[in-house]
Formats: sequence, structure tokens, C-alpha cells
Amino acid sequence: MKDYQTYDNPLIQRYASRKMAHLWSPQVKFSTWRRLWVALAQAERELGLNITAEQVEALRAQVETIDFAAAENYERRFRHDVMAHVHTFADAAPSAGAIIHLGATSCYVTDNTDLILSREALGMVRDQLVGAIDALARFADRWKDLPCLGYTHFQPAQLVTVGKRATLWCYELILDLGEIERRLADLRFLGVKGTTGTQASFLALFDGDHDKVKALDDKVAAAFGFDQTYPVAGQTYSRKIDSQTVSALAAVAESGHRFGMDLRLLAHEQEVEEPFEAEQIGSSAMAYKRNPMRAERMCSLARFVMGLPAGMAHTAGTQWLERTLDDSAIRRLIIPQAFLGVDAILNLYNNVVPGLVVHPPRIAAHIAEQLPFMATENLLMAAVQAGGDRQALHERIRVHSHDAAARLKGGAADNDLIARLEKDAAFPPLDFAGVMDPSKFTGRSARQVEEFLEAEIEPIRRRYPGRTETRTEIHV
Repeated sequence: MKDYQTYDNPLIQRYASRKMAHLWSPQVKFSTWRRLWVALAQAERELGLNITAEQVEALRAQVETIDFAAAENYERRFRHDVMAHVHTFADAAPSAGAIIHLGATSCYVTDNTDLILSREALGMVRDQLVGAIDALARFADRWKDLPCLGYTHFQPAQLVTVGKRATLWCYELILDLGEIERRLADLRFLGVKGTTGTQASFLALFDGDHDKVKALDDKVAAAFGFDQTYPVAGQTYSRKIDSQTVSALAAVAESGHRFGMDLRLLAHEQEVEEPFEAEQIGSSAMAYKRNPMRAERMCSLARFVMGLPAGMAHTAGTQWLERTLDDSAIRRLIIPQAFLGVDAILNLYNNVVPGLVVHPPRIAAHIAEQLPFMATENLLMAAVQAGGDRQALHERIRVHSHDAAARLKGGAADNDLIARLEKDAAFPPLDFAGVMDPSKFTGRSARQVEEFLEAEIEPIRRRYPGRTETRTEIHV
């Protein structure tokens, strides 16, 4: 039953996927601790310590069956979460209680678990990025030829195409994908390093045999699919790893914010809109409203995630010598929530893009209003080629442009600049309609989209077959 008397984290209740929320759950966290204790006992047994196969199996049988109430009671007594779970595990497997956590320090389970969960979460983020990249690429391909106003400073500028603009959003996600892949490739295991990173306790257990201590480190890492451990550590792995990870997630949030903001601007222009469901309500007061709530939510979540790297940077920069515990609370907050926030952003991305609605008539109307001004340079060149005087024609264009702009600002429904120029006797006969074809003002936009898809998108699709064409459902 839901507890309505305590705070609910909105990332869990409203925004993140069930899969990501489950990954950072107490069940997954503490069962991973237990798997680490099993792997340690198994490796120590294989290397000759007095641990029986029956003890290892007794532990293995209790990995998932955690008595959380008992653990909470122990923690209230001991004020130590790791020891609380050691005792709870020992109660569940009494024949093996004496060898749980042998030679280890708390960070053996806490840090290695964080690395295991971060690796899994980074893989989920990677797959979501691939889905969003593919969806944007399909959108870009579909609309690569449709001219639209380009904007600089959110003022009308030279024409682009709807598809070309989508490649800008897509390429930023590709840059993010590269960084997430790099973080995954560089992520290592802490392994079994002891209280100050010297492995002294394990060296004592193995009677000074350095090779066995190194083998123990390798065996435990291999049990969790890591082929490398960090070459040096204090009691913890370097908190710079967390800082790099959260910064990579914040970069994904930056891209999500940029896309969400652009979509909000385009929704205002009524050119491109996010999907809107049949019974969706845009405003409790203004029934006609169709607010871009998903894009707004992306921006809001992104703003939260983009603020998190500072906390990890301060934590990485203030680790005293071999360790201090002031990293604990902030890491419990930031690391899971950075992943949950980015998961929510990418869920929205993958939900919105396949349902984007493009309105060509509105796009054409905006072009019709602005294109005459943009076409004047082409008209000037054509008129000079037909025998006109460049300086005289430039002056006529300047005068007519200002008059046409003033008319528009006065409430006129159309831009009559071309009609004014056609009637001006200073201009030689020209194919005004031909010069005004919007497709002649988009440069290499369509070709750039095609080249982008071939050079950037197809390698990603080949690298990640089966991870594209996903549309996610979102919470309220």
C-alpha cells in the first residue's frame, strides 16, 4: 500500500522508467552486496582459505531473500549499514556466518556495487540514446526537402529544411553517445583493496603470497564481468570516476534541454508540435490550450540533472588522503538521481520524436511572409544580369523593403514587396516567380541530411542492431 504520509520522489513516482527505478532499488543494491560476498568467499576458497563449498552454497541460496526489517533493526543498533547486512546475511545462512566479508572493508560491497549498477545504467542510457538518434534520423530523412525559415537570434534568417534542423538535435545526441560509450569502456572494478587500498588484510590471509592476492582481485572482478580493476585506490575508487559519469549524464541533459526548448519555440510558431492525445487537457482554465508539456518537462528535468555535476566535482576534490565519509550521503543522492533524471529525459525523447506533428501550411505561410526580403539579393543579381544598374536597383529595393515591412507591422496579412518590385519601372523584366521558389534558398540542406545519415547514422545502426525504432510510454 502506498504511504501518503511521506515524501515521494517524483523521479520514481512520475518520471523515470520502472526498469531504471528497479535498478537502483534496495532489493537490487543489497542482493548485489550479497553476490559480492558470495564471489569473495568462492574466490578465497579456490585460493586455499578454509572455506567450504557448503558455506559458499549456503550464502548463494540466500542472495535474493533479504529480511529488510531485520537489517533495519541491526542498523539502528550498530549505526552501520554494511555490518547490519552482514549480520542479516549471517542469520539467513548461519553455517557461513563466520566467513562473510572475510578480509574486506565496507567499500568492497558499496563501491563495487555502485560500479556494477553504474555500468548497467550506462548501458540503458546508451540504448535509449540509440533509439532517440534513430528516431530523429528517420524524422530528418522524411522532412529533408521541406523548406522552413531558419532562425538566428530567433529572428528570421536564411531558409533551411525541417529535416536539416533535426540533424542538429541528432548530432548532439551522437556526441553524447560517444561520451557514454567512453565512460562504459573506461569503467573498471574496484576489486578487493582493503581499508587503505594496500590489500594488507588479504596479504595476511594468504601468508604474504602477493600472487594469490592479485589472483583474488582478478577472480572477483571476473565474476562480475570486469576484465580490469583500477590500478590504484585508497579505500574507495577515485571519486573522479563518479564526476566523469555524472558529467556525461549532464551532457545528455543539455541535449535534451536544447531539443525541448527548440520544440517549444516551434510549437509557438505552430510549425512543429509534440504529440497530443485525444483526451489530453492543456490547461485547467483555458480549454483551447495545447501546451508543449512534454518538451517543458524535458527542460525541467534537464535543468535538474545539469545542476548535479557540481556536487560530484566538489566531492572528488575533497577526498582526504585514503578516504573520508563525507562522500557517502551526496553520492547516495546524486548518482541514482542523475541516472533516473536522464532516463526520464530520454523516455520523453523517445516518446515525442516518433509522434512529432509537422504543419507544412504554417511553415509555408511564415516563408511567404519573410522570403521576399531574403530573395532581394537574388533578384538584385538577376536584374543586374538583365542590364539593370546595381546601385539604383539597390536603392529601390531598400525603399520598397522598408515600406513593405511597415505595412506588415501595421497589420497587413501579406508581404507585397515582390508586387512592388514587379511594378517598379527601374527593374527589367524578370522571372519573379522562379526566383521566389523556396527550394532555391535551402542550399545543400537536403544533401547534407543524406550525407549525415550515411556517414553518422548508418554506422550506429550497424553497431547496435535491434536497438532502434522504440517508442516509450511515459507517466503522467
